[in-house]
Amino acid sequence: MNSQDLTLLTDFYQLTMMQGYYITNTANHEVVFDLFYRTNPSGSGYAIAAGLEQVIEYIKNLTFSSEDLAYLRSLDIFQDDFIEYLRDFRFTGDLYAVPEGTVVFPNEPLLRVHAPIFQAQFIETALLTIINHQSLIATKASRVVWAAQGDPILEFGLRRAQGPDAGVYGARAAMIGGCVATSNVLAGKLFGVPVRGTHAHSWVMSFADELTAFRHYASIFPDACILLVDTYDTLHSGVPNAIKVFQELLDQGIHSKLYGIRLDSGDLAYLSKKARRMLDEAGFPHAIISASSDLDEYLISDLKTQGTKITLWGVGTKLITSSDCPAFGGIYKLSAETGPDGALHPKMKLSENPDKVTTPGIKKVYRIYETATRKAKADLITLEDEYIDASKPLKLFDPAATWKQMVLKVGSYSIRELLIPIFHQGQCVYDSPSVMDIRNYCQQELATLWDEYRRLINPHIYPVDLSDKLYTLKQKMIDDLRIIDK
Repeated sequence: MNSQDLTLLTDFYQLTMMQGYYITNTANHEVVFDLFYRTNPSGSGYAIAAGLEQVIEYIKNLTFSSEDLAYLRSLDIFQDDFIEYLRDFRFTGDLYAVPEGTVVFPNEPLLRVHAPIFQAQFIETALLTIINHQSLIATKASRVVWAAQGDPILEFGLRRAQGPDAGVYGARAAMIGGCVATSNVLAGKLFGVPVRGTHAHSWVMSFADELTAFRHYASIFPDACILLVDTYDTLHSGVPNAIKVFQELLDQGIHSKLYGIRLDSGDLAYLSKKARRMLDEAGFPHAIISASSDLDEYLISDLKTQGTKITLWGVGTKLITSSDCPAFGGIYKLSAETGPDGALHPKMKLSENPDKVTTPGIKKVYRIYETATRKAKADLITLEDEYIDASKPLKLFDPAATWKQMVLKVGSYSIRELLIPIFHQGQCVYDSPSVMDIRNYCQQELATLWDEYRRLINPHIYPVDLSDKLYTLKQKMIDDLRIIDK
């Protein structure tokens, strides 16, 4: 998990372009890049920004070692003077970002990089792989948590993650998204998050019989006695044997702080209801019924609809891999560059696909809240030199359908700027909060969304608007570029 080893975590073409900038004497050409995404993952109505802490560590430790330079020289494609130029490479620019745990939406910058093009270009790949992965898993986790309707979610995905890094940073992201604990011990150590777990079927199978296995486990962990009851026969063996063990603990004067059963197969709705009745009738109404077994937000939602008695969920494969949407789709595009006059000028990408037309200029993102409800009303993207004055009425319009407009009256709204400084002239000016603090912030963020934006299927589309000035600039540049193209 050492970010110092990530300097060569880049696409080869970043280095070929860097040599091109070096040879053409444009390496110090100042530019601005935006990192954003176009579509919410998993059909969600929002996403959760995550990964900033690893981005910070990556940039802090960004330097080419002698071994890195020797490897690049061995490729026999880069000039010796260019390789020597890399020896003193450091990030000296500015970086703005939305804080981790922030609710975000398509087409608004999550990160803004202002640096010499030699630097800004090189860091693209690492920024994308870090932000894309962790934002994807944090978003998936938040959906699973929403489906559970207040029940705790445990992240159980390490063994199914795409490698150690995905498992560790995926666990971190899942915690940000709302999980209460993870089974990943290394993540617990690295990030200071709670770790939880019970036992496997092999524990039960390693004893002569199920009851003996349960008794030994209960004697070792009397205050955290969650017994896996589906190794042989859930209702005719597992649950009855668990009840015997719980009663034996009571008879010994042991009042467990945490006890119950875990279901890992079968019809979870049916089994949980039957098990709940058995536990209640035996005098254990406070026994937890937990479940695992290839869960995701859709299955949990369905089980809740069926009246399941499960109140603790262990979610693994489909969370840690975001199996229904395995990629976040973040992109990194040039939005401004230095002109002949030495000033930064807006740039944009034009495409036959309207969704791929970028928004030009150095931008800010404002979140607008309804004063009465404290709910998020819309996001407004503006140019850097624009400031929203909440003491004046605010006009909003849909940039894709400009006739859809609203005017917010003075006193009916408040604003917050989302992008905050992280690096200034190469120096980090931001202290990352703890993961648990980020998790709490994320829950506060999600609470500002109306339920219509959070529903799992066909959520309402949250408005992300452009200011008049930015919209006009974009339209003018589109017209100008089309003329040039002709």
